Amino acid sequence: MKKATKNKKMWSGRFKTPTNRLVETFTASLSFDRRLLAHDITGSIAWARALAHAKVLTKNEADKITDGLKAVQKAIEDGRAVFSDQDEDIHMAVERLLTETIGELGGKLHTGRSRNDQVALDLRLYLRDEIKQIIEAVKALQSALVVKAKSHIDVVLPGYTHLQKAQPIRYAHYLLAYYEMLERDRLRFLDGLQRVNVMPLGSGALAGTNYPINREELAKALGFPSVTQNSLDAVGDRDGAIEFLAAAGILMMHLSRFCEELVLWSTEEFGFIELPDAFCTGSSLMPQKKNPDVPELIRAKTGRVYGHLMALLTVMKGLPLAYNKDLQEDKEAVFDGVETVKTSLSVLTELVKGITIRREAAARAAGNGFLLATEVADYLVGKGLPFRQAHEVVGRVVRYCLDQDKDLTQIALKELQKFSNRFQKDVLGHLNLEASLERKQSTGATARNRIRERIRQIEGK
Repeated sequence: MKKATKNKKMWSGRFKTPTNRLVETFTASLSFDRRLLAHDITGSIAWARALAHAKVLTKNEADKITDGLKAVQKAIEDGRAVFSDQDEDIHMAVERLLTETIGELGGKLHTGRSRNDQVALDLRLYLRDEIKQIIEAVKALQSALVVKAKSHIDVVLPGYTHLQKAQPIRYAHYLLAYYEMLERDRLRFLDGLQRVNVMPLGSGALAGTNYPINREELAKALGFPSVTQNSLDAVGDRDGAIEFLAAAGILMMHLSRFCEELVLWSTEEFGFIELPDAFCTGSSLMPQKKNPDVPELIRAKTGRVYGHLMALLTVMKGLPLAYNKDLQEDKEAVFDGVETVKTSLSVLTELVKGITIRREAAARAAGNGFLLATEVADYLVGKGLPFRQAHEVVGRVVRYCLDQDKDLTQIALKELQKFSNRFQKDVLGHLNLEASLERKQSTGATARNRIRERIRQIEGK
């Protein structure tokens, strides 16, 4: 690879004076869009072959360009290529290096193509690859949750609403709740992938191309099932990036909710779980501390992804049609969003595998309080009392227990009968945690057989 020279910019013919150095620095994107290198090479090779099929290039010329592009890619990846001050972005850098490698023939590659449709293609290729990887990472976290749920079906803990004890649930039921959230996330990414996976190349700057490019064949070569149908829309469309960041934001919200509970439940006040030592840190001052830094960081990084979504929506909201330089701001948002999601999923998956449930602490928490109050109300309904009246009766029973400093399970039958003559000896069967759980037999409920049924469904997919 030849050493970089201070060439004029490839579009400099129209200008009397060179670009101000401040402007070069301000508008350059090579520092971050160089990660599109592989996708840019892929798209350029496909374009060279499409030009050959259209008889714009000879097969020999297309082959030389293809070989040259592969050499450029290797030189950049190996660190042998030297970028020039004149390189604005990865697309111009590749073209300059190609020309230095194979001579003037390199200047033919851009025939009929614009950086507008070129960068639109590269971003779609990048997102297509990354979304597929993220879907697999989501599935890996789901699998870790299912494995953990499968081995903890008998563990009971309090379920909460308003962060107040509500009704008893199984720990497995809790874990599978996050499986369901992640399943919606997976389907959102999968659905968005359909719209990302449409080829914009051949749209030119905005009006199409003058050359007889078979866009459908070009799309097939690049693995796209379809092509964009309006060149004006195609070069300025960033819906795929916005949809990705929206799906990523919802996913991160789900991860953040889970992480919030991991932080809470690992405290001494709750004490339901023990996080693995390898995923926690200590204090520089207090020797006793075990800090849940991983879930805390994921919780915080959620805001980053939200910010990227809002940034890109704001970039797009006032843009006239076709390409505008504003669209350069899409890449850092997407790139950081991708990395944040992938690293968060990866580290959380491994953390989940190492979580230890403190069965006794969970059982104690589920056994205290008034988690069975609704069971007692339903018991009265079974005895013919309208639910609203039953609700009122049990509410007064709870108030009585609070005044007497006793739990619902500690109240005697004679005391219950002061509140309603419908209470009989069989009410004691409704003051049992396990019986309460097993009465929840509706689809999606927390009964043991329903949880096992859902796990079988998941594993059968």
